[in-house]
Amino acid sequence: MTIFENGQFVRAFYKTGAYIAQVTEDKGSHAVVQIKEVTKHPRQGDLHHPNEVDVPLFHERKALSFNERANIPYSMIKSFDGQVGDYFDSLKSTVNDLQKDLTSKPNPFNEKSKAALQGVKKEYELMYSITFK
Repeated sequence: MTIFENGQFVRAFYKTGAYIAQVTEDKGSHAVVQIKEVTKHPRQGDLHHPNEVDVPLFHERKALSFNERANIPYSMIKSFDGQVGDYFDSLKSTVNDLQKDLTSKPNPFNEKSKAALQGVKKEYELMYSITFK
């Protein structure tokens, strides 16, 4: 298990999303990280029943917020030596990438995911005053 130092930038994976984050605290088996950039927007739907439409609750899953702190197991953290980009630009880009991916492969799950993503985009627009294309 690699231990990362406070202040170090890392790639952190949380549920189905991926982020660039800064380590703020060592908690033994996990680290507390502060989110700085989104590199992969979380998938929509039920994590326990991937790609299924008929589930009790089809989740609208938002990305972790800018500067939000999250407890991430060390097994889900990797080194990062690149430049940290702008959170809001990365959020827009990853939402657009996910939407393109869902549109390029039409099926019932992707259609329901696109509808859920529309709700998430509206929340982002209200929270952050950003506009999606």
